[in-house]
Order: sequence, then structure tokens, then C-alpha cells
Amino acid sequence: MTTAAGYERFAALEARGVSPLYEEWAAAIAEDPEVLALIDGLPRPKRQPNLVFAAARLAGAPLARYPEFREWLLAWWSAVEPIIQSRMTQTNEAGRCAVLLPLLSRIEGPVALIEAGASAGFCLYPDRYSYRYQADDGEQLVHPAAGSSTVELPCTLTGTAVPERLPDVVWRAGIDLNPLDVQDFEDMAWLETLVWPEHSERRKRLSAVAKVAAEDPPLLVRGDIVEALPQLVDKAPKDATVVVLHSAVLPYLDPDHRRRFVDLVKGLDLIWISNEGETALPEIKDQLTRSAEGNLVLSLNGVPQAFTGPHGQSCEAL
Repeated sequence: MTTAAGYERFAALEARGVSPLYEEWAAAIAEDPEVLALIDGLPRPKRQPNLVFAAARLAGAPLARYPEFREWLLAWWSAVEPIIQSRMTQTNEAGRCAVLLPLLSRIEGPVALIEAGASAGFCLYPDRYSYRYQADDGEQLVHPAAGSSTVELPCTLTGTAVPERLPDVVWRAGIDLNPLDVQDFEDMAWLETLVWPEHSERRKRLSAVAKVAAEDPPLLVRGDIVEALPQLVDKAPKDATVVVLHSAVLPYLDPDHRRRFVDLVKGLDLIWISNEGETALPEIKDQLTRSAEGNLVLSLNGVPQAFTGPHGQSCEAL
């Protein structure tokens, strides 16, 4: 896919109805040869709209209509490019726990949770958050056993029951090429910038989520998910059910690396929960009867279960 096509697709399928500003920027860049030439000068994995836009914002880009943003970007590209080169898209959206919970809640007994592409590990605390579900039969709240959490995650459920319980997570760990530290100012500033411009509630929630993680830090391992995963599985408590999960991570792996990861998780004694774009895993896409239309596909052990909003805002059972 060309860079122009990638930005056009991002505008139409990911940003539309979610971020009007990012939709405008991406659609305009898709037709702007001068800006496309700058982006094409980056390594291919660094050309993603999320990464380019967040780096520009961190460097001081105005949240303005495209002509003003374009003028700023051309003038300040020398400040934006180093941020793009040194950072990765690590949108650590705890809201995705709301769509993972319907699957996690089915697991009886203690759970050892491992996240591939964990960033700061915010999706490793599904048992510490409260949930506000808008379901087919009305609104329902789900809280941890200790009472309501300082973090409340809203989600619309369609065609699936509201989870009645939270998982009993007794051990949590994550793998990332560049784990982020919730107590590091620059890391937190980057996470905040990755939140899309109009999403003030997500930004507000980020600080509350960070406090939850800081109170009980997970084990975060720096490394490649294929190489590090077997070692973490071995470290997990032997009396716990090991669950490996990941959300919107696989597009950052090349196809061969992706295949190695899938073969690995299928060969280990664990439960595998993936929440990825429909093109990330061809064997899952082939099972779909209709397009996800920009949503992610939630799957259990390689079998699609639901379409989910990219930030955990909705879950529609298949």
C-alpha cells in the first residue's frame, strides 16, 4: 500500500466519526505530494498517521485546519522527524479492557495475564477497573470486588451479555520493544499525546489509569514478543491459567514475524485473545462474513468473536 493510500484509508476507516481533525489531516495529506514526500523519507514502519500526527503535536503543532497544520509541518519537519524516529505508536488504551472482559470473565480460577506489545501495561489491569456497559437491556455497572474503581470504562455491548464477574488476575506481565514507565514524565507525555485531539475523556482517564499501574507495577520485559513470550509463560504461576492478549499490535510486525508469533501462541498451553484489525491475521479474516469497517476483530484462540471499537468503546458479537 502506498503512503497516500494508507492515509486515505486511515481517514475513511479509522478517523471518520472518531476524530474529525485527524480525518481532515489524513485525507488532505493523501493528496499532498510535498508532505507525502517528507513522510516517504521515513522508514516504512514510521509512516503511520498516528505516529506522525502525535510526533507533530508533541513538537508543538497547532490543532488547526489542514492549511495551517501543513504550513507548520513543513516549517518544523526537522523538529518532528527525530521524534518520529525515536518513538513508536504505543497507544496504551485501557478502554480496550472493556471489550476483553467478556472473554476474560469466562475463565474460572486464577489467571496469569501476559500482554504482547504492552507499552506501559495499562491493559493488564482488567480486574482493577470499573465498567459502564450500555447493553441490549439497558445500562449496567460492573465493579471490582473491593468496590468501584477510580477508573470507569464505558462500552456499548451488542448481542452479548454483560460480564457478571471480573477475572482473578494473580500475575501480570508484558513484553514491548520499548516499555514505558508510568513514573517517567516524558513517557507519560508521549502517551498523552497519542490520545486523539478530541478525546478529552480519554486524556483525563489516562492519569487515573497510570495511578492504578503505579500502585502495583507489572513485570514489563523489553524485547521481541516471539523471543520473550516462552520465558514469561514459564515464569507464570503453575496453578494459573495463562492468557496471552494483544490489541492493535500485529500491524507493526512484518508478515513473517506475525506468522511466527501466531505459530508460537498456538503451540503453547494457554488461552490466546487477539484484538486486531481484520487484515492483521488472514486466517481470522477468512472466517468473517462481512467487513469490520474500521473496527478491530476480537478473537479467542483464532476464532472471531466480535467487532470492537478501536479504543474499546463498543463490542458487537458475531
